[in-house]
Amino acid sequence: MKQSEIKQLSTAELQEKLSETKKSYADLKMAHAISPLENPIQLRHARRTVARVATELTKRDDQ
Repeated sequence: MKQSEIKQLSTAELQEKLSETKKSYADLKMAHAISPLENPIQLRHARRTVARVATELTKRDDQ
């Protein structure tokens, strides 16, 4: 998910997206621990999406 897409979401949508992406990342990590993922770059993308959404939420709280 790109930063421009994240900026267009409402705060409620961002909070929902954050919980979804955190769960998705945790599931990917668990699956990767059990047996290696076919595409381990998915972990990186999921982790960075979580960080982008969390950063946008923090920016909005500061304003």
